[in-house]
Amino acid sequence: MLADAGVPFSIQVADVDEDAVKAVHDPADAVGLAVELARVKALAVSRHDGDAWVLGADQTLGFDDRLVSKAASLDEARVRLAAMRGRTHQLHSGAALARNGQIVWSAVDTATMRVREFSDAFLDAYLAAEGEELLHCVGSYRLEGMGSQLFEAVEGDYFTVLGLPLWPVLAELRRAGVLKS
Repeated sequence: MLADAGVPFSIQVADVDEDAVKAVHDPADAVGLAVELARVKALAVSRHDGDAWVLGADQTLGFDDRLVSKAASLDEARVRLAAMRGRTHQLHSGAALARNGQIVWSAVDTATMRVREFSDAFLDAYLAAEGEELLHCVGSYRLEGMGSQLFEAVEGDYFTVLGLPLWPVLAELRRAGVLKS
């Protein structure tokens, strides 16, 4: 997304124990967790390169008033998707900017996803076509792929669904002078 938006960047993996962050966070607060994970990731990298502007990001999914994690298996993905059939859930994409080992900005954006009443035959075909890649996605779907057929409506920003509140990030980078305004 950043490359397509013309933002130069390099990638550095944050060595963060997400399970430890989740363990001390209210499991009903999927919004707060998305921001907290983004902040922890940005800080972890910023501490190693203080002069850099570091963007951390993460996404959480709230369904039935609880936090949903990535499926561990395709069988678990099947159960989850079947449970979401005909219902809505929320994707929360958090982002944080750090510089000199301090958070200078953070935000979250939410998209509401309405899953259609799909057939078991479609679910089987979907899981077979997408395979293990779905285990890397919090909702067991990729909206930019065949997963778009799972939905009847999406309320919110497309980039938020993909995992980054891009518009707010770009606005903050312009405000901070990192990007031209």
